[in-house]
Amino acid sequence: MSKNRYPRLLGFLPLLGMMLMLGGCKWTLMDPKGQIGLDQRNLIITATLLMLLVVVPVIIMTFAFAWKYRASNTSATYAPKWSHSTKIEIAVWLVPILIIIALGYVTYKSTHALDPYKPLESDVKPITIEVVALDWKWLFIYPEQGIATVNKIVFPANTPINFKVTSDSVMNSFFIPALGGQIYAMAGMQTKLHLIADRNAEMDGISANYSGAGFTGMKFKAISTTQEDFDAWVSEVKKSPKQLDQAEYAALAKPSQNNPVELYSSVTPNQFQIIVDKYEGMKPGKPLKHEKKEKEVAATEIDSSSHSAAGAEE
Repeated sequence: MSKNRYPRLLGFLPLLGMMLMLGGCKWTLMDPKGQIGLDQRNLIITATLLMLLVVVPVIIMTFAFAWKYRASNTSATYAPKWSHSTKIEIAVWLVPILIIIALGYVTYKSTHALDPYKPLESDVKPITIEVVALDWKWLFIYPEQGIATVNKIVFPANTPINFKVTSDSVMNSFFIPALGGQIYAMAGMQTKLHLIADRNAEMDGISANYSGAGFTGMKFKAISTTQEDFDAWVSEVKKSPKQLDQAEYAALAKPSQNNPVELYSSVTPNQFQIIVDKYEGMKPGKPLKHEKKEKEVAATEIDSSSHSAAGAEE
């Protein structure tokens, strides 16, 4: 083998490495398990194809021009004083403008149709799951069933799921790629996400926003089942010896990494709202809890002083 061939072979090594790395990728977004995920996948494909209407011709013309005007092609037209072409200007400007208009229209319609706060239309009664992002785990509360879990949710397929999301720590992002949509979890705030699974499946859930040392282990399982299997699972959780009272929640809220699945047979009523209200003082224009207490104490002292002065005068 000639020595000149070695540089050529070495040039293929980065490409080979990229192909090997891509071979381990999971194309979860392209294999949705629910209607929202399917609509989002179609939007990704549509937007990509529209943009390729510009990209592909440019790539082809780059190689075509390079070949046609190569140094060895003496028959190519030589026009050193050429500076303008109306036809080229029309094509260069009109085609991208039309694509942008089409892409904008599609994006506008799909953005409103896929609004995460918009409830899904269905004849089936939705199920509510309250989501709390902790360090570094996910707490799920089922207010209608009176149970709670950590790093695992189960729900019936073909049933709308109303997620209510907050955080008792830093900002995170709640995301089940196979079902589509993601929404941020922020302390003192409540966000909403409406999803649905169209088949029985076991899916991965993650935090899509970096939140510290245990971020990589902040994962959970999302399992869609039949209604009968879901009811059986709820009954199983209600037999768990653990109960999510305030003391247990305080221990759970402490930072931990790669937390195992935990099941709670009961949960403090309105626990989700208690967590949201915990940060009420962080909102603009509202005093913090310790400031409220200081004002209450000061008001009490002033009131006591007024009564004392009035008594002295009498």
